[in-house]
Amino acid sequence: MSAQEERSALVPRPSLYAYALRLHRGEPGGRLPARGYELPPRLKLTGKRPGWAEACEALEAVLKPWLTPPDDAAPDEARPGRGDVARAAEEIHRGLRELEVRDRHVQYVVSGAAIDDEDRARALGRCLVRTGTAPLPVCVGLALLARFGEPEDVPYLKVLGQLRDLTDLAVLALDGIDRPMAALVWLGHYIEEPEQRGLVDALAAGDEDAVLRCLVALPRGMRSSGTTRVRRIIEATRLVDVLRAQRLPEDPSAAELLAWSGQLLLWTASLHDDRAEILRYPEAMDAYGAFVAHAAELPPGVDHYALLLSVALELHGGPSRLLDWEPGRREALLDALESVLNRPEWKAVVPDGDPEGSRSPGPDPESDAAAGHRRRVDWIRRTARRPFRRVTGPEERLRFECFERDPGDWGGAETRILFDGRPLVPEVFDRGPANSPAHLLDGGLLRATDEPREVQLAEAYCAEGCCGALYVTIRRDGDQVVWSDWRLPAWWDSPELPERRFDAAAYDAEVARAENDHSWASPAYRTARLIAAGLRDRPDLLTRWDVRLHWISSDFRNRDCTDVSLLYRTEPDSGQGPDTGQNRATGQGREEDFRRQRMWHIPVDGTSPEERAAAALRRLATEDPRTYG
Repeated sequence: MSAQEERSALVPRPSLYAYALRLHRGEPGGRLPARGYELPPRLKLTGKRPGWAEACEALEAVLKPWLTPPDDAAPDEARPGRGDVARAAEEIHRGLRELEVRDRHVQYVVSGAAIDDEDRARALGRCLVRTGTAPLPVCVGLALLARFGEPEDVPYLKVLGQLRDLTDLAVLALDGIDRPMAALVWLGHYIEEPEQRGLVDALAAGDEDAVLRCLVALPRGMRSSGTTRVRRIIEATRLVDVLRAQRLPEDPSAAELLAWSGQLLLWTASLHDDRAEILRYPEAMDAYGAFVAHAAELPPGVDHYALLLSVALELHGGPSRLLDWEPGRREALLDALESVLNRPEWKAVVPDGDPEGSRSPGPDPESDAAAGHRRRVDWIRRTARRPFRRVTGPEERLRFECFERDPGDWGGAETRILFDGRPLVPEVFDRGPANSPAHLLDGGLLRATDEPREVQLAEAYCAEGCCGALYVTIRRDGDQVVWSDWRLPAWWDSPELPERRFDAAAYDAEVARAENDHSWASPAYRTARLIAAGLRDRPDLLTRWDVRLHWISSDFRNRDCTDVSLLYRTEPDSGQGPDTGQNRATGQGREEDFRRQRMWHIPVDGTSPEERAAAALRRLATEDPRTYG
């Protein structure tokens, strides 16, 4: 042993808490470091990734003697005194020294451990958190405090959460004790963008006025950062308290804050590129209540009208419908929003007009602002009454509701499947929205026949191959229609979904109503539905060019455009193998061969959806779509 090694062995290691506290005290203004502090090099977790079962079994062998007393232990042995906590912590340090496991293994094992002495487990967690000198023992302490922590643990969890490898477990522990602090630690770690760091610094400094200024100044494009970030911002800023404290008549500038708060709530409910984080926000119902209480104080205008209507749509049939509402509370919020929008000053914002898009753009240039205003007005006219309709009786048992989101927001058309008024997809599969009407309704997939048919109801926002999809088998059984044999990803941790039975006549009537209702659709989406119907009737329009239809919809960002996604082969057919002769001529063959994509954009140009669809089909009949610009 060298002199340096001998000296290091004789000097006691500082705890990780002391190490993080020293670094944090060096930050000006108590700021939190983006991406956190690195662990000392000698303590970094290794990059090895053991198998799940192997890692959990090894952890249980080390932890079980100290977390769960043996069944045959005498009473005094089963309830060791406080002095034994330090010994347990030492033994856990020693036992974990050579293990190659990760923090997620620790959390899984500790969260499932049978612990019958909560006080002792809490004391052990605190000992490991405050005195632990290596990452894994501290992770065990954090996981214990995630179950049994109390407010006095918050300062220690906040400091340890600034260590890069301990952030997630520290936030998990804080979530159950001090949600705003958990959100602050999370934001401090994950937000790096300069235009958003100001909010983190203001929160860390406890400057309430600066927090509100920075909240309103957040970039409107931050939605792309994910709904988890939006939810954490809502929690860290204590948005419920902010809304309750607002006095709009005395402070006109607060209208911007109120409108922005409503937009943040809506984003947390979106399933289009993330999970519905609104369901993970404990104060969501209070936040909606506080927002709606001030809704009438917003200045009437198209943007604010679209915002209030979007909130109503979400409360009516979005993921927020699944919150644990007291009887009548959600309905009261919808009644309040309807009352606001029925006031003369709000009705004047969008005068009665043609909801079918008679104000579509013509050949003359139109500014982006004017186009956005027109699209929103047309959307309001098509959508204004939908969230306020009361469906009761047999119709409430099963309903298919199609809608498009506010054109000022991001997202496509969606088919909401409501069982007894509750949206099915976010309740059982929160990785993406229900599939579009073009997929579920226009192709007749929801129709029930004597032959069972498996139907994909929703696909993960990333891809089915990544996070899976939701399937159900639909069949007719005498005078009933049955939804059964639900299929979720194999790794999905949820109870088996029950079989659903519906009166066949009522089911057929509801499917026919949804298939024939086009009143909700924008001109661009109506064009998409008509083109898709034409291609179903004349598949040769694509197969003659050895092309397949991938998807067709209105543009997610520009509702004045119909997007057609076409797939064709990566390379021309070689004349060998399974894709020869007739296969190439008819667009048949292996799916993996069709990897090249051609996006065809069809703008709304002032003609009717029927005229645009007919023109598109005529072009396909005469011109190879692989050459389209």
